[in-house]
Order: sequence, then structure tokens, then C-alpha cells
Amino acid sequence: MKKLYIYLFISPLWVFAQTGGVPSSPILESYIQEGLKQNLGLKQERLEILKSAENITQAKANFMPKVTFNPNYTLAAGGRRLEFPIGDLLNPVYSTLNQLTKTNNFPQVENVNQLLAPNNFHDTKLSFQYPIFNTDIRYNLLIQRDLLSAQEAKKRVLENEIRYSITTAYLQYLQMLEAQKIFDASRKLLSDFVKLNEKLVGNNVATKDVIYSAEYEVSKLDQQVAVLDKNRQSVQVFLNYLMNRDFSAEIVADTNLVNYATPSTGLAQIKEDALAHRQELSQLRTNIKVSETAIKLQEMNAIRPQVFVGGNVGFQGFGYTFKNQAYTVIQLGLSWDLYHGYEKKSKIQQAKIQKNILDAKLEEVQKQIQLQVSQAYFELEAAKKSLITAKDGTAKAEKYFKIVESRYRNGQAIMIEYLRASNEIITARLQESVAKYDILVKQAALDKVGAVK
Repeated sequence: MKKLYIYLFISPLWVFAQTGGVPSSPILESYIQEGLKQNLGLKQERLEILKSAENITQAKANFMPKVTFNPNYTLAAGGRRLEFPIGDLLNPVYSTLNQLTKTNNFPQVENVNQLLAPNNFHDTKLSFQYPIFNTDIRYNLLIQRDLLSAQEAKKRVLENEIRYSITTAYLQYLQMLEAQKIFDASRKLLSDFVKLNEKLVGNNVATKDVIYSAEYEVSKLDQQVAVLDKNRQSVQVFLNYLMNRDFSAEIVADTNLVNYATPSTGLAQIKEDALAHRQELSQLRTNIKVSETAIKLQEMNAIRPQVFVGGNVGFQGFGYTFKNQAYTVIQLGLSWDLYHGYEKKSKIQQAKIQKNILDAKLEEVQKQIQLQVSQAYFELEAAKKSLITAKDGTAKAEKYFKIVESRYRNGQAIMIEYLRASNEIITARLQESVAKYDILVKQAALDKVGAVK
């Protein structure tokens, strides 16, 4: 007997999808919404967006004055010293002047022997700085805003993947439930076949080997059912993982979903919609805008200086006394790089090259999207034709089985013919089941690449 489950797993178990043009199901849509809300990957993306928003707040802060409280106290010992014999030079002169004037108006002076590192010295101050003109600050804010938009587009790309993943996994779950029903019906058929053979043996029409052979076919079918049940549980676990639920949570089946009609849209229209709405393109266009801003930043830095005003207010001196130690410093600063080996020209050229890279990437992704849409569209059309063939095959297999079964009951057919006919009808029904759900899977794939919501 052929393996009855071979057609159940033609498509991979772990595929990813979105709903879009797939027929609407309240149950499926509720799972999609739960996944979009609870999925751990999306939660991380939302946190990344919040982090990008904080980068904008930090960029805005650079427009405001910066005030810093900066006290420091220094103790020093050893090291270099400043030695100058000022006493040896002036004291003889001062002594002579005191003798001539008969006064002590010219005191003796000690030689200088001072540590260069100040000891017991403090500098306690408030520093402030305010940018009057700074191109880096202005364009950095613009760049951070565009990066936030790119991060939001990245989140929408992941949402599209989550939709696709939940949809396809749910369809596979439904497909396995239907396969379970087919196997149940087939087991009943084989059980009836065992009973029929028992009657034939009882009437001395057949020997006991036909009973054993029929029972063996039942045991093989039970083995395939066990494999199917294992795979159904795997899909259930995967679905719950996508929704961040307990892995054993029940999945409610919408068995009518496969009977809904799928919408039909022309290939040209789907391509146009994909190029207009795919978030990967939105993300790339935003990155191109970032690169254009970076070019302007480098061009402005090449021709304009940075101007700022600042200063210090505080106390400075030996010992923490604050007496006669107050001081104030006001600064007006300008920074303008006039020459650094053509570095500025190189940075401008580098920024332009980066933009050209992104332009080429955008064109490539647009071509890839059109290719993806075309492939998904033709695969969907092929799946629809396969369903027609599968239905016809099921109808013929059922007619063939009825004829063989009647002949077997009348002793006009051997067991191998009966088993082959029963296997053909099971295989045909499984093929038709796979073909029905394959249409929805291919529709989901087309919705994903076509950016259908």
C-alpha cells in the first residue's frame, strides 16, 4: 500500500504569510490582531521606535544652552618645580636702599621655589555654552526624524510577515484537521473491509490470511494518523508562539474558510499596488532622504563656520575659602576648518556615493518585488487549475472504488485490487484537500508580496 500521507506535507511546515486577499474569517482575523499586539518580535520593534524618538529629543536638546556645574580640588606632591633666585638678586639692592634711606621700606624677598602642580587648589565654577550657529545640530535633527520614519516602516514590514505567518500556519492547521477526517473515514472503510473478510472466511470463501492482511492495513493507517497528529500539534505550538500565548492554548477552527471564494485581481494592478505600498520601498526611500540630508550637512560644513557663546562663573584659588576668589569669564567662539587635505570634499563625495548606492538598491528592490508578484500570481493560477484536476481525480477514484468493491464482494476481484482502489480514493481525497488549501496559501503569498491589507 502506498504511503497515504505523502501529499499532506508538500508545502513546508514553517512558512510565513499575511491575510490580505485571503477570504475574511473572524476567527483568523482575531488571531492576526492578537499576534500583531502580542508578538515578541513586534514588541521589540515598538521599543526600537521609542528609542529612535528619544534620539529626536536628544537632537532637539542640542539647540538649548548647556549649563555644567564643575567643581574640582587638587592636591599635589613632588614633580617639577619652578625655581627662580629672585631673593638673591633683589635683597642686596633692597638692603642698600634701606641704608641710604634709613628706613625698612624695602623688605627682604624669598627665592621662588614653587610646585608646578598646584597643591590645595580648587576651581569651583558653573560653565555654560550656547550654539549660535551650528549646521551639525540642525541637520542631525532632520536625520533623526527620518530615521524614526525608517524604523516605523521596518515595523510595518515585520507586521506584514506576522500576518503572513499566522495566516499560513492557520491554514495548515485546518488542512490537517480535514486530513484527519479523511483518515477517519478511511479507517472506517478498512474496518468494514476486515469484517467483510471475516465473513468470507466464515463462509469458507477465503482463508485467514486475508483477515491478517486487512488488519495490517488498518495498523499502517493508524501509524499515519499518529504522524499527522504530531504535525498538527507542532503547527498549534507555532501558532501560539506567534501570538505569544501558552503553547497548549486551543486553536478554534473555521472549517468554512476553505469554501470561501478568493478574489481575483489582474497581475498589472497587483504590481502597481505593490510598488505603491510595499514598506520595504518606503524604508529605502526614507534612507535615501537621510543620505540627501547628510550630503547637505557636509556641504554646509565645508563653507560655514560654527559660532557659539559661553563662559564660566565661579571661584578659584588656594584653599576652599571663597574669599576674594570669585571670577567671571565670557567667551564668543568661532570654529572654521579652512583646510585639511581635501577632507571636506571627500566627505561630500562619500555621502553622494552612499546615496547612489541606495538609489541602485531601490531600483533593484523594485525589480525584485515585480518578480515576486509575478511568481506568486502564476503559482496561484496553477494552484487553481490543480484543484480542478484534483476534484476530477477524486470523482473518478470514488467510481473506480465502488466498482472494485462490488466485484470483490461477488468474488470477482482479488484483495490487492481492493486495497489499491481504497488507497487511490484516500490519496485522491488528500490531494484534493491539499489543493483546496494550497490555493489559500498561494493567495496569502500573493497578498504578502503585493502588499494587500
